[in-house]
Amino acid sequence: MEITISLSDSIERNEVLELYKTNNWSAANKPQSLLLALNNSHSLVTAREATKLVGIGNAISDNYLVVYYPHMLVHPKHQRKGIGTKMMKALQSKYSGFHQQMLTADSGAIEFYKSLGFEKAGNTESMWVYEGNEH
Repeated sequence: MEITISLSDSIERNEVLELYKTNNWSAANKPQSLLLALNNSHSLVTAREATKLVGIGNAISDNYLVVYYPHMLVHPKHQRKGIGTKMMKALQSKYSGFHQQMLTADSGAIEFYKSLGFEKAGNTESMWVYEGNEH
C-alpha cells in the first residue's frame, strides 16, 4: 500500500500514543504534554498508510534563522523503507534557506541523518537538562 507524506495533517491522541509507545519513546508517558507539543510545533509532518499513522516528525523554529527537529519516528514495521527520509526531506525543503537546521540524534540514527546532509557541528557537544533516564 502507498504511504502518503503530509506537512499539514491532523493527528489523534490514540494514534500518536500508539506510535510513540511502539518506538519506546518516553514522551508517551506524558500524553497531554506530547499532544500539546506536537500540535504547537512550527511544522508537523506525518506518514500514513491509508488512514493509519506510521510516521511523525516535527520542527520548532524562530521562522527565520534556526529550526530544530526534535521528533522523528517511524513505526518499526515500516522502517528502512524510505519513509523517514521522505518526511525529513519534506521538513528540510520548508527550511532550506535557514542559517541552521539542528537535531540531536541517538547513536542508531546518526548514519540516517548523515545521509540527509547533517554533520557534527564543529567542536560542539549536545547538552541538556533532561527529565528522563533512557539516554
